Amino acid sequence: MKTAMALALSAAIGIAASGAANAHPHVFVEARSEVIFDEAGRVTGVRHSWRFDEAFTAFAIQGLDQDGDNELTTEELQPLAKINVESLKEYDYFTYLFHGNDELGFTEPVEYWLDFYGGRLTLFFTLPLESPAISDGASFTLEVYDPTYFVAYEMTPDTPFAMVDAPAGCSLDFTPPPELDTSTAAALAQIPSSQRDIPDEFQSVTETLSNTATVTCK
Repeated sequence: MKTAMALALSAAIGIAASGAANAHPHVFVEARSEVIFDEAGRVTGVRHSWRFDEAFTAFAIQGLDQDGDNELTTEELQPLAKINVESLKEYDYFTYLFHGNDELGFTEPVEYWLDFYGGRLTLFFTLPLESPAISDGASFTLEVYDPTYFVAYEMTPDTPFAMVDAPAGCSLDFTPPPELDTSTAAALAQIPSSQRDIPDEFQSVTETLSNTATVTCK
């Protein structure tokens, strides 16, 4: 039998779970992402902060308050954080980084944990690149989204993307996803949560819903 933690993760990444609402998107995430540079000015990874909606949080934390104090510590949440980052690999962590036209690969997540505050869970984790990428005269494109629109990502309004330790000649531009028209949004909302993939006629739309950061280094 699946544990509450496994069921919570299943809901987050698109597998039907008991008590889930019938709609696409099913999970809402407020995200912030950072492009990380090393001392040599190379891009080395991406750091994420994903804050889940209250409904998903309430479902995810069932049975996790081990000491019954109505609070959840990082230690109590660490097993759930581990399951989340391990299972998100199947979905490419909903993170796509391109160096020019070449897609870059990530290794296993590091520095991951969950925080519970204000009735919502926030997942923090870092994705190191398989190999650091030289930034001199280069352009990078970072996309954060779920192509099936089961999970809806909205970046934080103030600092949706940022650069950490970037060389002086690097700049970042953010392009939000286009808004869905009313009829398409209504049609997507009719797709049950038990259906992870969406019909072919909607794929050309949902695959454009990426939150995109373009990093250009001189």
